[in-house]
Amino acid sequence: MLPTEATGKRSALQDVVTREYTVHLHKRSIVEFARKAMGTSDVRLDPKLNQALWAQGIKSVPHRIRVKLERKRNDEENAKEKLYTYATHVPVTSFKGLQTTVVDAE
Repeated sequence: MLPTEATGKRSALQDVVTREYTVHLHKRSIVEFARKAMGTSDVRLDPKLNQALWAQGIKSVPHRIRVKLERKRNDEENAKEKLYTYATHVPVTSFKGLQTTVVDAE
């Protein structure tokens, strides 16, 4: 039996993970998707991701966007949650054949 199975809890270090997703923006927002996929209610968007979303204007938002979601530890003293999700833009030329990938920690 593993130590995590005995206690029923995981350490915060095991909860830190980075994944790349393709988000279909005409179905749901990035914040809503990140909350569900990463399991944190605190989602922060990178300013470059925001620029990529609004680059074509309000009337022609892209259908899909490739996003890297990083679940990180919250080091603030008065934080409500231990973890938060940070979303960044991943530029791609085509969305054909892309799948969800787990990115190694740098």
